Amino acid sequence: MEVEIKIDPTCKTPKIIIAAENITDEIKALAEKLSAEGLRSISGFKDNTARLLEPEEIVRIYSCGGKIVAVTDSGDFFLRRRLYELEELLEGKKFVRISNSELVNLKRVKEFDLSAAGTICVSLSNSDVTYVSRRYVVKIKKILGI
Repeated sequence: MEVEIKIDPTCKTPKIIIAAENITDEIKALAEKLSAEGLRSISGFKDNTARLLEPEEIVRIYSCGGKIVAVTDSGDFFLRRRLYELEELLEGKKFVRISNSELVNLKRVKEFDLSAAGTICVSLSNSDVTYVSRRYVVKIKKILGI
């Protein structure tokens, strides 16, 4: 697939044109992704109230007892989406899966402790500590450039 960018000073809003021989599933998915307005916030629920959570304020998202929990500095919120859906929605927002049941916001990670054999300890900005499962260690090391 070729990508071409043209700079036009008269163009006030960005416009994307997809040129292809025919429409394929890949083209449809690409067009859908590009035309999506973009994730602005996620609905979180706590004590019979709903609140819009900005991706930047979420420290981590994890699954516990069949429920999905978003941890923020202002408390924990239940989410009504599946973890894989949230992973797709937050793609490109600096969230990464560290286990089958958890996503972390890389912008909210204080440090990665690589001293434990076979795993990585993750210290988060809100003082939480979690671990990268062995299955995801290679992926995290690649992201970190190790």
